[in-house]
Amino acid sequence: MTLLTRRIVVVTGTRAEFGLLDPVMRAIEAHNRLTLHVVVAGAHLLSPGETWCEVADAHEIAACVAMQEDNRVGRFADAQALGRGVTGFADAFARLLPDIVLVLGDRIEAFAAASAASVGGIAVAHIHGGDRAEGVADEAMRHAITKLAHIHLPATRQSADRIRRMGEPAERVHLVGSPAIDGLDAMPALTDGELASLGLRADGRPLLVILHHPCGLSPEMERATAGAVFAAVRSVAGADRMIVLAPNHDPGRADVLAGLGDVPIRLGLPRRAFIGLLRRVASSGGALVGNSSAGLIEAAAVRCASVTIGPRQRGRERGENVVTAAESGPASEAAIRVGIDQALRRNELTGEHPYGDGTAGIRIADILGAVDIGPDVVRKRCAY
Repeated sequence: MTLLTRRIVVVTGTRAEFGLLDPVMRAIEAHNRLTLHVVVAGAHLLSPGETWCEVADAHEIAACVAMQEDNRVGRFADAQALGRGVTGFADAFARLLPDIVLVLGDRIEAFAAASAASVGGIAVAHIHGGDRAEGVADEAMRHAITKLAHIHLPATRQSADRIRRMGEPAERVHLVGSPAIDGLDAMPALTDGELASLGLRADGRPLLVILHHPCGLSPEMERATAGAVFAAVRSVAGADRMIVLAPNHDPGRADVLAGLGDVPIRLGLPRRAFIGLLRRVASSGGALVGNSSAGLIEAAAVRCASVTIGPRQRGRERGENVVTAAESGPASEAAIRVGIDQALRRNELTGEHPYGDGTAGIRIADILGAVDIGPDVVRKRCAY
């Protein structure tokens, strides 16, 4: 007898988040009880990046949902984009008729998709719920998605405990680890030639990467912090030993770019190249500098030192690779330089971290194939 398959819609809104979702999507495709339908939204569709093409290279796209508009940023622009997203996802879900909608994290794309699915009576599964990242406005959306979701897929024990304390039934909370760790062993370090193509020189001295996102500060503070990050890194590394990666499309992006100044900025790297770069940075004794979650998760897994600056990742679990600078006060060049100096002195990192063993995708697919999604599941019950 042929088993009926479940239709799983996976929503992706950014290149960085797609890097985490890709191993999950592949595990769903390989599962005999699941069929994958990918919905691309949000920042993927913005120019000049148009990173939806990377998704299309790996998976068939079932629908696209336009949300943000080119050259329009800010909290009210995001609120308007959220409204467009709810409408667009509702239309897509009405056509695709998924059994489960899977989202990750805390961005407006995930919030819009979870809202449309939950209100529409579709089971919502949420990866990376329960995390703390107190320095960004998206923190509220992460916990709101938890309350909209019916299947919880936290990355760490602490996050799983938080979800249960939020009143979610324990039997619906499945500790899976972070899919950010999945597949990293198959991503080798960049070669000298690949480094050179990024403008970096492999001469045995530490390489430094800046990846700094906006985090809801005033425009003046966003510019000042980004300027201090760049000045501190430049004081340690010459132009051929540092690379600046573009910030994400959150409100404040223009201020971060203004603070970084007139320097070459990479619009982004495919995940394999980004992990390969982190491996070369680690082998050089260098560090990732900024406020990306990659400094706490992927960098830890590949034993790359990380300097996490400002409040954006405040409260998030971290491994031994992380040096924290100016988490509560102004991020001065001097304070960041102290953090960089500490990171460059870290030797023989073990790679220990709380984010799992690299099998999250398979675990998630197995859970989605087996979990109860009957009528009682979409009726939320508070288990306080």
